[in-house]
Amino acid sequence: MANPLPAFSVQALDFYYPPAKKALANISLEIQPQKVTALIGPSGCGKSTFLRCLNRMNDTIAGTRVEGKIFLKGEDIYGKTMDVVNLRQRVGMVFQKPNPFPQSIYDNVAFGPRVMGLDVNLNEVVEKSLIAAALWDEVKDNLKADALGLSLGQQQRLCIARVVAVQPEVILMDESTSALDPIATLRVEELIADLKQEYTIVIVTHNMQQAARVSDHTGFFWMGELVEFAPTDQMFTTPKQELTEAYITGRMG
Repeated sequence: MANPLPAFSVQALDFYYPPAKKALANISLEIQPQKVTALIGPSGCGKSTFLRCLNRMNDTIAGTRVEGKIFLKGEDIYGKTMDVVNLRQRVGMVFQKPNPFPQSIYDNVAFGPRVMGLDVNLNEVVEKSLIAAALWDEVKDNLKADALGLSLGQQQRLCIARVVAVQPEVILMDESTSALDPIATLRVEELIADLKQEYTIVIVTHNMQQAARVSDHTGFFWMGELVEFAPTDQMFTTPKQELTEAYITGRMG
């Protein structure tokens, strides 16, 4: 049986902020489908910038520039034929701080399918998405309640449900547990393990223990470069690069 196409194939990616600040240099890696890939490294090393290249969120910053290639299931995401709105439906994003809309829980989850005009049963989509985000049992009797009344951990799971509702292929998570308490963090980590049965997940995290717990592959970024990319167990036990070992053991960073 042929190997499936990687979810993402990144080839010699360079990224510049205006006027000419090089934030990423020569990044090449493959992200496998239905696996969790963690990106680690110190603040300002390029992890989040790289993550935002994967669904072209950096396009929202005027004057940025990309060189190299990123393929999503073989399609060039920076190619002329790529519809960016469609790309962001296929590659959803969960941010560092929960950002539910000031609407009901139901309307938050239904928002994407409504805006995109998806021909779906909204009640079913809302229920399935909240179940997928491990939130349904907590809110099913209160779907008309204001989403901003939920706890931070519940709000973050609601944001995950909102992403799931538009049937993405990939879910990007940028420090998505850093604002949460340990119990809420554990819930989201358990959720990540469940979601990878169906979705490709890429997480940026400062928490190396979290990367070790939840991911299948880990990439270590340092000053805009990808120092090492390997299966997570290998990365944390026998890293190939001295810099990786120094960072993981706390001697640097």
